[in-house]
Amino acid sequence: MPDHDFSYPPAAELSAWLVARGLDGTAREDLLTGYCDRLVGFGVPLLRLHVAQRALHPRFGGIGFDWLRDGGGVSLERYVHSAEPPLQWLQSPLYHLLASGEMEYRVRLDDSVDPSRFPMLAELRDKGATDYFATGLFFEKAPDPSEIDLNNTPQGMLTSYTTDAPQGFSESDLRLIRCTLPPLGLALKSTANRRMAQDLLQAYLGRDAGQRVLSGEIELGSVEELNAVICLFDLSGFTSLAEQIPGPEMIAMLNAYHGLAVAAIQERGGNVLKFMGDGLLAMFDQPDPEQAACAALDMVIELSDRVAATNRARERDGLPVARCTFALHAGKIYYGNIGAENRLDFTVIGPAVNLTARIADMHRALGRRVILTQPVFDAARKGSHDLVSLGRYVLRGVSQPQELYTIWPDTWV
Repeated sequence: MPDHDFSYPPAAELSAWLVARGLDGTAREDLLTGYCDRLVGFGVPLLRLHVAQRALHPRFGGIGFDWLRDGGGVSLERYVHSAEPPLQWLQSPLYHLLASGEMEYRVRLDDSVDPSRFPMLAELRDKGATDYFATGLFFEKAPDPSEIDLNNTPQGMLTSYTTDAPQGFSESDLRLIRCTLPPLGLALKSTANRRMAQDLLQAYLGRDAGQRVLSGEIELGSVEELNAVICLFDLSGFTSLAEQIPGPEMIAMLNAYHGLAVAAIQERGGNVLKFMGDGLLAMFDQPDPEQAACAALDMVIELSDRVAATNRARERDGLPVARCTFALHAGKIYYGNIGAENRLDFTVIGPAVNLTARIADMHRALGRRVILTQPVFDAARKGSHDLVSLGRYVLRGVSQPQELYTIWPDTWV
């Protein structure tokens, strides 16, 4: 009987279960736990399952799932992007599958296992494993083996099955595994595609905007009116500094400061809306105006401390440093899809955003890193922050004079 003959009763039952889980969007960890439990229920003496997939993620190039019998479910490991492939991957049987152009590899784990070729197989053997079977699927038309980039693999999955049964896997065990591999692949492809879309949208649009787009807010002109605190974070002096240092060093420096800013903003419940050169725009839209204003000011203090600590470390290492500034305003904004039918941006516009930009022009003139407006002061005045008036100013492009404030102490450093 062919390996993929779904008339085989156990395969038909397990395949139907996998298809249903793929359709209802079951998380990969739960999907793999259920799959392994059912294989064991059908008599497959499974000790360990490993599944590896490519990840479309700014930081991680791949992910791996491990199921161990009596191991409490499925564990997840993420593999960070690396210019050079790690030795663990190069010495993996799964790497051998791709390099050889084969799609199955099986070996009995006895004394003949060569630990210098595949160290992990010797480790499995020493833990009592007796048989190892690896296979995989492409989630696209199978490429020519000679065209596969082993450091940038096609979309798909690589799997390995290990048993500790004295006789190893039987032919009926392998038949069930082979029969259910395509529906397992389809189910994992379904859940993986949604997760990759979520990761990419959040990375490029932000957590809130990415989730909104994924939920269907994609119509041109679809916007929501919000009351929020807008924060414009900027690196002072970065433009002139960028002319003095090599490009790669400049990018690394910018990413370091942006990494600090994004972490601090998200930890306080804010959302990063847009990167703008050496600055970024963020919003705090908590339902309570006082909570939003205090969260934004807490972020300013925390991020200022982190930037100062980073600068001390960079100066010790002989690296260039930059200072940061903050402009904060609270008001009505319009948040949603703006652009053209074939090129949209999920962004924020409105007078409150424009006023925040005008405030940012005042940092050097006032000698203050942190400047905020009357609406932020009013919302946060009952909080623990010491807010001090800087006076009234006429801002470019703003019809009415604005009372501006700062956090005390705050100096231009």
